[in-house]
Amino acid sequence: MDKRSLIADLRARFDDEKHALDGILARAKGNSLSTGQRSLFEQHEREATALKERIGELEAQVCADDAAAPMAARYAPAASGITSTHEQRTSSVTGSAYITSEPAIYKRDSKDYSFFIDAYAVSKNNSSEARERLARNARQVADTRRQEGRALSTTNGAAGEFVPPLWMEKDFAKLARPRRVTADVVQNAALPPGTDVINIPKVNTGTATALQGTQNTAIQQTDMTTTAIASNVITLAGGQVVSLQLAEQSPLNIDNVILGDLAADLATQIDKQVLSGSGSGGNATGILTLSGTGSVSFTGTDGKAFQQAVLKAIGQVFASRFEAPDVLILAPRRAVWLMGQQDTTGRPLLVPAENGPTNAAGVLGPKLATEGPIGRFCGLDVYIDSNIPTNLGAGEDRAIVMRSADVFLWESTPKFEVLPQTYAQNLSLFARAYEYLSFQAARYPGAISILSGTGMSTTL
Repeated sequence: MDKRSLIADLRARFDDEKHALDGILARAKGNSLSTGQRSLFEQHEREATALKERIGELEAQVCADDAAAPMAARYAPAASGITSTHEQRTSSVTGSAYITSEPAIYKRDSKDYSFFIDAYAVSKNNSSEARERLARNARQVADTRRQEGRALSTTNGAAGEFVPPLWMEKDFAKLARPRRVTADVVQNAALPPGTDVINIPKVNTGTATALQGTQNTAIQQTDMTTTAIASNVITLAGGQVVSLQLAEQSPLNIDNVILGDLAADLATQIDKQVLSGSGSGGNATGILTLSGTGSVSFTGTDGKAFQQAVLKAIGQVFASRFEAPDVLILAPRRAVWLMGQQDTTGRPLLVPAENGPTNAAGVLGPKLATEGPIGRFCGLDVYIDSNIPTNLGAGEDRAIVMRSADVFLWESTPKFEVLPQTYAQNLSLFARAYEYLSFQAARYPGAISILSGTGMSTTL
């Protein structure tokens, strides 16, 4: 996303926050705000202020880029197929002249160039033109990631292994499949190259202090003991046989059809590993299968009992980790069930943010979403993840209370290959996508508490 698009997105969010502020004031109708309304007003006001400051910073950067663009264009060396623009920061250097950016090589629904066909051309006859376009795309992806502060690597390995275009990364979790909600909530980092296992040091027992009874006497001395926890690097991959006629002659963009679907399912499978990986048979150890986590049995049938169960889970995290949890992750049916719960007077436990949090256990956000939090419940950001199983126990799902900063996911860049080998006699190609990852939640198992029990099978 370039700076102008980012500014437009931030302005839309600023307008949402301003609308929420106006709504709170309108409901007060000239009266003083209640404690709950004042707290909500201050929250929206802080967010609006932060957005306004960020918009100002980006607008200043765009003005500076615009001012520098004529000089950059004058002194940048001409290059075939590369046009300087002023919408991004400097992406490459030749001598003392700078190329500010270059247009995207592979675009959604464009037939000018196909990532799929170029990958095939390199595999088939090592096409220098196709390889050059793939290399330029890799540089664009790397440069955009640097600007966005993202950590994933774009280092390639063997020939024929290429970085997908940026538009494909946006679809990585946006096609009609369950999205990688929990995988994006935890701490994400680039998978280090050249390793098949990641080891994290862990303190088993710590040092100690004690009162010094009298002067010049020995003080407490307790040696720390340490260990390491390991998480294996696993591989997720999938492929599709494609006819050469479809790749070369179809009016459809084969990148959308094949690469998009492979990438979307890859995202789903990553999230399932994070949630439910068995820890054996090459699987990661997921949050729901991790030993040592907190556990709360929810056998109630109403929202008040669920609230008590969530509060108990929060207390477990505090008692074990001595830090506060920050997220509550629910299956869609559990979230919808919770939205339908009422107190003894018929008032909903969850109310829309615009209506104020008076006498409510939680607050819904301005709109439901599958990528960000849908609201707050018992002080936790609430996320909906469709990959949470609903067939556990007696048809139960699970709810996860977690301190997200204590859970780690390392990923390589998803890779894509097109291979003609072994399918040549059928005029077919084999397209495959794959990624390496390592997941670790065992450093602080107590930072997670799982709600289970017969109450988790109740639905609307």
